[in-house]
Amino acid sequence: MISVLLPVRDAAAHLPACLDSLLAQTLADFEIVAVDDGSTDQGRTLALLQAYAARDARVRVQAAEHQGIASALNLAASQARGRYLARMDGDDVCHPERFALQAAALDASPELDAVGCLVRYGGDPQACGGYARHVDWLNTLRNHGQMRLGVFRDAPLAHPSAMFRTSSFHRLGGYRQGPFPEDYELWLRWLEAGARLGKVAETLLTWNDPPLRLSRTDPRYGQDSFHRLKAEYLARWLARHNQHHPVVWVVGAGRVTRRRVEHLQAHGIRVQAYLDIDPRKIGNHVGGIPVMHHRDLPPAGEAFVLSYVSNPGAPELIADFLNSRGYRQGLDYLQAG
Repeated sequence: MISVLLPVRDAAAHLPACLDSLLAQTLADFEIVAVDDGSTDQGRTLALLQAYAARDARVRVQAAEHQGIASALNLAASQARGRYLARMDGDDVCHPERFALQAAALDASPELDAVGCLVRYGGDPQACGGYARHVDWLNTLRNHGQMRLGVFRDAPLAHPSAMFRTSSFHRLGGYRQGPFPEDYELWLRWLEAGARLGKVAETLLTWNDPPLRLSRTDPRYGQDSFHRLKAEYLARWLARHNQHHPVVWVVGAGRVTRRRVEHLQAHGIRVQAYLDIDPRKIGNHVGGIPVMHHRDLPPAGEAFVLSYVSNPGAPELIADFLNSRGYRQGLDYLQAG
């Protein structure tokens, strides 16, 4: 029923816990297609995979030259035999009921192309508060509508928690290699093409946060790469949904917001004004664009607002303010920070 796509590189320290959690699944009809993406640890990762394969025929191992995670995932998918494809990373651990519950969700809802689940943050929430807050936010997205709009804030599903229909993967396209995070690009592209996402409202994966995690060490996962990619898809979304296109009003006039807006401007989006609460900024012009007090926002229906403010608690306060002014998320405003 299920093929697990498991790309690994220099993962020997964490792999036993990952593989043990997969082999303990209550739904036993699965295979693990593990691709060693050119590990450099004197063969330890590959030997560990081969030892598991020798004990359990459901583990299939492919040794490959280092091409990156996108290529490793596509190689695994090309060899998969399951009706569903489940993602997993070598440093994460899943709950024994994960496959049973996600497969049941796909069986029950044929309109869904992929489902995720709630995840538990497996790092130090004090030392790495940003990741912990991301997981908290991620777990608030429970249905397709929330994830469809949430994708412009960040990836709406934890990648290793996802399970796809194999037919959807081939219809919508696999992973792309480029100067961007491959998982976020997949969600943006799939949702733009009309894919429907779901989420099992149970915590079925521990999403660990080791210091050498790719999102911490690879420049493709850096903020500039992330927002450049986002701007491409967001600009096309605005062209279809913003009745005032190409004009937007932007919440926040700080340097970080302006850098992100520059990526949008490269796609023809025009900023009417920045909205802020800092009296030192209000009344000024930034790049020829006025900075106005947020209370001077036009009535609902006369503007489309983008918010790039992502300080803890700020997105919720901004949404409350816009909602109180009659603005509707997805129709009159969008959070993109």
